[in-house]
Amino acid sequence: MDLLNIINNLLKIIGDWIYGLVHGLVGNLLVTDLITMGLAAIILCTFAALSFMGLTYAERKIVARIQDRIGPNQAGPFGLLVPIADGIKMFTKEDTTPTAADRWVYNIAPLVIATAALTAYAVLPLAPGVVGTNLNVGVVFTIAIGSGSVVAILMAGWGSNNKYALLGAFRTVAQLIGYEVPMLLNLIPVVLIAGSLSLVDIVNVQSTLNGSPGIPFVLYFPVSALIFLISGIAETARSPFDLLEAESEIVAGFHVEYSGMKFALFFLGEYVNALAVSFMFATLFLGGYNGPIFPPYVWLLIKAAAVFTILMWLRGTLPRIRVDQMHTMNWKFFVPISALNLIILLLVAKIFQPGNAAMPWVTPGVQAMATAITTLIPFLAGLSIASRRLRSQRDAAEALAETRRAANRAAVTTSMGGAH
Repeated sequence: MDLLNIINNLLKIIGDWIYGLVHGLVGNLLVTDLITMGLAAIILCTFAALSFMGLTYAERKIVARIQDRIGPNQAGPFGLLVPIADGIKMFTKEDTTPTAADRWVYNIAPLVIATAALTAYAVLPLAPGVVGTNLNVGVVFTIAIGSGSVVAILMAGWGSNNKYALLGAFRTVAQLIGYEVPMLLNLIPVVLIAGSLSLVDIVNVQSTLNGSPGIPFVLYFPVSALIFLISGIAETARSPFDLLEAESEIVAGFHVEYSGMKFALFFLGEYVNALAVSFMFATLFLGGYNGPIFPPYVWLLIKAAAVFTILMWLRGTLPRIRVDQMHTMNWKFFVPISALNLIILLLVAKIFQPGNAAMPWVTPGVQAMATAITTLIPFLAGLSIASRRLRSQRDAAEALAETRRAANRAAVTTSMGGAH
């Protein structure tokens, strides 16, 4: 039993041991806290770099299998040294700066996007008692700090003094700001049921709810979970929302003028942000580190890896959508559906409230079933209406195209008859 407790609480034991060691050497609490925070930041940066290397390799191999390709297999066994080779290439590649660039803004932008991506992990609970800072507004903090990438992208586009970079920055900023609206709307139900903005409290509620065994919030809010995940993919600008890399239109977008390690920092920010979205989804909707048999931190990694695999699956399967389609889907479908979904959840969660004396048969399971069913119905109805409207628009466009083709054929026939 002692060994099992050590395995389950390994991260907390190591963290407490390091803190005690530093405090024993230094003695001053303030200096101890500063040194411990510095060590935590170093560990976080190391974790981000290793994750970046591992995820790039995994994505190349998985997408290659999806698209019936081989993938990396030359550098090292099974191509395992490809990420290291990429790192060496980035370090040794020439670092160029456009002559007309705003140098301060141009050079600071990669650091801002990498820092914003890493800071989001500060409030993420990794295991019981293992969290950088248990903020009582952790949910708001993650969304707010994630918006730092918007500033960095705008800085990169403006600082490059390149029309394609600036166009790509404006396009990406419009995308990120737009998809933050449905993301926030679908976080509210989680906060309401949990009764807290703290990520630690949200995980604990999914462990035990009103004295009953906890239920992952994905069973309460399947529609909110789906829209949050899609919005998260758009927020990280991954396929099919990778319009910032539309080479045929804006030659790679806002980072077109960057090279070497500056470009690598943008690339790192994308993957670290995508992994942060996976961890957030696992924490908010899949119960976080809760799970049987395996240690808590292992469960969190398994859930985050499963979510990131979905992101890779989508990248290898779906084509890039048009910018008008992306904004239409957000403002004309996700935002109205999210607002309607929130109103329904407020009513249903209030009516089917566990512990209500008038309805003693209502349990957390009954409440979860009621919220899931009542939100799925309008969502499916909205999908049906949207698909029917799109089909009618496509039929009208095809009919118009056929009319024009017929007119062109008639004009060609008439001109040929006149020539004879």
